[in-house]
Amino acid sequence: MSTPTLTDRHLPLSVAEYAEPARAALAPEVWDWLAGGAEQERTLAANRAAFDRTAVVPRVLTDVSTRTTATTLVRSRAALPVAVAPIAYHRLFHPEGELASARAAAAAGVPFTVGTLSSVGFEELAATGATLWFQLYWLRDRGRLLDLVAAAEAAGSECLVVTADVPYMGRRLRDARNAFALPGHVRAALLDGGAAGRAHRAAAEESAVAAHTAELLSPAVTWADLAWLREHTELPLVVKGVLDPADALRAAGLGAAGVVVSNHGGRQLDRAVPSLTALPAVAEALAGRDCQVLLDSGVRGGSDVLTALALGASGVLLGRPLIWGLAADGEPGCTRVLELLAAELRHALGLAGCADPAAAAELRTTPLPCPAWSAP
Repeated sequence: MSTPTLTDRHLPLSVAEYAEPARAALAPEVWDWLAGGAEQERTLAANRAAFDRTAVVPRVLTDVSTRTTATTLVRSRAALPVAVAPIAYHRLFHPEGELASARAAAAAGVPFTVGTLSSVGFEELAATGATLWFQLYWLRDRGRLLDLVAAAEAAGSECLVVTADVPYMGRRLRDARNAFALPGHVRAALLDGGAAGRAHRAAAEESAVAAHTAELLSPAVTWADLAWLREHTELPLVVKGVLDPADALRAAGLGAAGVVVSNHGGRQLDRAVPSLTALPAVAEALAGRDCQVLLDSGVRGGSDVLTALALGASGVLLGRPLIWGLAADGEPGCTRVLELLAAELRHALGLAGCADPAAAAELRTTPLPCPAWSAP
């Protein structure tokens, strides 16, 4: 796959503008794999609509002559209240894959979450200098699961992000219609070494990636398994995929250092509550507890980060937009997406009367009517 290099004259001026050059750079079935959601994609659309329906009430006459975006996410220092979300198989989008996106995260000073389905191995990613987190899908084979955790620890990962909302993959109809399968040059580098596995074998009206994960993942995982994992690693645990405050409290009770309020980017249950809508109740439930709240799903720019902070998040995970940058222009594209996000957030903080991310937690929000437009 050849990736066109964007000229200075045509560089996007906002994070959201990277969607179109990414679409143009990718094969249609790969774009569908990235952009699509589950079933009728109601939750996918609702994630963006929730942001568009939420307005922030700025404060005035505050000194914003000096602003910082720096913070701590879980136990990692970050230049922005942002971590790169786990997205599988970055080499679908650019030949350098996770190497390019991790180097960009290192340059931006934000954590990079290595996915269980990463197409680049731990050693290479550790060599980028990025602050690594590791996202863990619950494998049927516990021995293999613990091997992944040990490898993440050896690579210097600073936390373990346990994805809790994928007992199996949602029905992603775009992928089924495309009979989507991985090309031979893309593989799950942490799990296998070849290109002849189930994820590479196309079948009519089926996603080969979904078939592969059905073989790998356990639908029987429970809170008892999370407690078991807590006993087998010293890494801080973050539970991703939490939408109900009761689940957030249970995660905190088991010693989780954080939860990610997420509906998996609209890719699992297609009637799930938008992540932003679920955020305030989860944040309220965990107030005063040593368990940080992060938001995932629907973030498309700096004002979205501000909105999440105002509703109780300590930070966000950025997924699809970083991959737009990767697809459009490799590492420079990822770097520019993160630079634009930083500039947008710094600008939004100042105009809202906030000198730092912590001040944004004091902002009020107000609902708006149904929006007339939405970012991609």
